[in-house]
Amino acid sequence: MGRQGDRGTRRRAMENLFSPSPRLLVSSSRPPSHGFTLLELVITITVLTILTLGVIPMMKVSVKRQKEQQLRETLREIRTAIDQFHREAIAGAQAGAQAQAQQQQQQQQQRPQQQPPQLDPRIRVYVSDQTIFTVDNPDRYPPDLDTLVKGVDVLPFATGSMGGRGNLNVNATEVGREQATAKKKVYLRLIPIDPMTGTSEWDLRSCYDAPDSSSWGGENVFDVHSKSKETALNGEKYSDW
Repeated sequence: MGRQGDRGTRRRAMENLFSPSPRLLVSSSRPPSHGFTLLELVITITVLTILTLGVIPMMKVSVKRQKEQQLRETLREIRTAIDQFHREAIAGAQAGAQAQAQQQQQQQQQRPQQQPPQLDPRIRVYVSDQTIFTVDNPDRYPPDLDTLVKGVDVLPFATGSMGGRGNLNVNATEVGREQATAKKKVYLRLIPIDPMTGTSEWDLRSCYDAPDSSSWGGENVFDVHSKSKETALNGEKYSDW
């Protein structure tokens, strides 16, 4: 019995010696940890490159489209100011002519009173300072863009001129007091920036320039264009807008 007991004890000792511990069993049950392989890194970089190359052109087109929209709005703003100035300048010339006619009628008392010209419903004042228009600018467009920013002297129409059929009715005595009642009116807060060039320089055209002219005659400012020679998304030149 003694020998068998010793053998059993030694066998159990040997089994405990070579059997794995619980800690080793838990560690061996975990999957081996490892990083990205070279192939995985190459695939990832390739996918990111393709996505980047696709996004950049889209961003450039979006930015260009926004600038084109800004250019259209800016051109519309300047051209609206030019047209409004022209209407009020023409009304000023008509007011001066009407005042002279009234004075002549009062002096002669022979000719019947002429019917006043029709008043444009889009205007409320007229340009009283007609000295800013030279003999080369009888059409009375603004002499330059700075005139729209600096402003000109204007006068309201005589009382009752907006009534009835909207005729221009100017009292000669009121015209004689222009210097005391005239106010400065500006048509642009500032000369807008061309979004395509980043400057406030514009190509100008007078009403006497040919449609295909590439230079400004200098008589007046009838229209403006961008100085950019680039091509728009629709295939047109910005300078032709």
